[in-house]
Amino acid sequence: MAIHDALNATDDEKACEGKPAGPASIRNASPEQKPRLLAAEWPQQRFYSHFSDALNEQCITGLRDSNPEDSAFRLLSRSQFLAALFFAAFFIPVSVQWPLTVFMALSIFTAIYFLSAIAFRVWLLLLSTNETIGGSSTEPLQGGDLPVITILLPLYKDAKALPLLAQSIDLLDYPEEKKDVKLLLEEDDIETLQEAVRLGIDRKFQLIVTPNIEPKTKPKACNYGLYLARGELIVIYDAEDQPEPDQLLKAAAAFHNADDKLACVQARLNYYNHDDNWLTRLFTLEYSLWFDWLLPSLQRMKVPIPLGGTSNFFRTNTLIKLGGWDPFNVTEDADLGLRISKHGYRVELLDSTTFEEANCRTSNWIRQRSRWLKGYLQTWLVHMRSPGKIIKTTGLRGFLAVQLFVAGNVFSALINPVMWTLSLIWLFASPEFIETLFPAPLLYFNLAALIIGNSFFIAIMVLAPIKRGRNELCIYGLSTPLYWLLTSVAAYKAIWQAISRPHYWEKTDHVISRAAQERRRRALAGHF
Repeated sequence: MAIHDALNATDDEKACEGKPAGPASIRNASPEQKPRLLAAEWPQQRFYSHFSDALNEQCITGLRDSNPEDSAFRLLSRSQFLAALFFAAFFIPVSVQWPLTVFMALSIFTAIYFLSAIAFRVWLLLLSTNETIGGSSTEPLQGGDLPVITILLPLYKDAKALPLLAQSIDLLDYPEEKKDVKLLLEEDDIETLQEAVRLGIDRKFQLIVTPNIEPKTKPKACNYGLYLARGELIVIYDAEDQPEPDQLLKAAAAFHNADDKLACVQARLNYYNHDDNWLTRLFTLEYSLWFDWLLPSLQRMKVPIPLGGTSNFFRTNTLIKLGGWDPFNVTEDADLGLRISKHGYRVELLDSTTFEEANCRTSNWIRQRSRWLKGYLQTWLVHMRSPGKIIKTTGLRGFLAVQLFVAGNVFSALINPVMWTLSLIWLFASPEFIETLFPAPLLYFNLAALIIGNSFFIAIMVLAPIKRGRNELCIYGLSTPLYWLLTSVAAYKAIWQAISRPHYWEKTDHVISRAAQERRRRALAGHF
């Protein structure tokens, strides 16, 4: 709290505003000089330069140093690494000595886990069957009661998205004097910095230029915004986000009417370009299932909720107490959702939607999905360092939910192609080999797990868009196995990167769909 209080103690708010002092000198600078000059010219840089060392330390290594158990700085803790060595020392010789027995045991375990993860999602779907998406019943607050809300806009190499994002923030129905908007750009992102100046966005919002220091991740940038925040509440919006106009009002009312244990309210996410192609339709089905069916059921069960990456509203002071975002976790939102539960706070869903641009290109989608899955693996490993804390605060069902929902997100994607491969072996291998490898009970159990698991998942994907009235998308749920195949490709890539490049933030391109490009043209024509 000390660094946050010190940075917000000044009365000289003008020190945080305004255009660069010398854009001409920047234009005439050499390519090597531009990043340093461009970052240094903004007055807000001078405002917190006195605190730069302490701020950098807090934003980058604060959580790791104060509570290393909650940090993904290392993929495995020392105890986890020793446990892995012990397991390998036991498993390898046993596998050499009794290979068929080990194979059968793994096959049984894999099928049981796969079925359990799918069954848990079916149960969550049934829990939320009678719930609908609608307006909040909470009475809106009056102007004088509205808190200041800090809005964080972390961007990296997203110059094209700036007009859309600025327009979306302007359209939010909330008093301008109660919006503390912070545009978070990286020191080496010259193109986006220049576009912010060209469009005058640096005059509309406070521009915070984060230093070019590893790790280069979104949560690191958000930590700078957190410790410079004026707001009682704080929210993140991504580059392509278009929140419903009354979202801030609903979030403010939700916190006003709740106790101090409510740490976060999560708006629902969905897509405005769902009909671009097959990939965007399946992506929309998945998000509809996730935010309209599964997360509300997790809330109803009072178990940990892995947050989405955007439209999360937090109490600023509570978030600081929790250590902010983990800059070493590439799916920082899911990690923070679990950390909130582990420390005795809770997350609730908000009846408001933020619309985003669905990824419409396969390579771009795989880059994004592999980063998410790598982060889910990091998150699971981090919180399994102290499973007793999760059990203590959320009970055994909270612990099981983490195993089947958070870990299940990664391991189901890894397991599915294995089970399909085993089925293909059964179809095409010689009968003698099949009888050796798959005794009849094991063979039928694996086939049943594969067919039942995939059938159930197809069924829930078919049902996913009904709450939003997008019934025309239901038929595309039948192609879910192909979508799962893409997810499995991303999962295996995630495993490789978790080992080789654990903190690498793989960039997702935005404003690539026809719908997003058209919206950008309209924003430029009408707003800038």
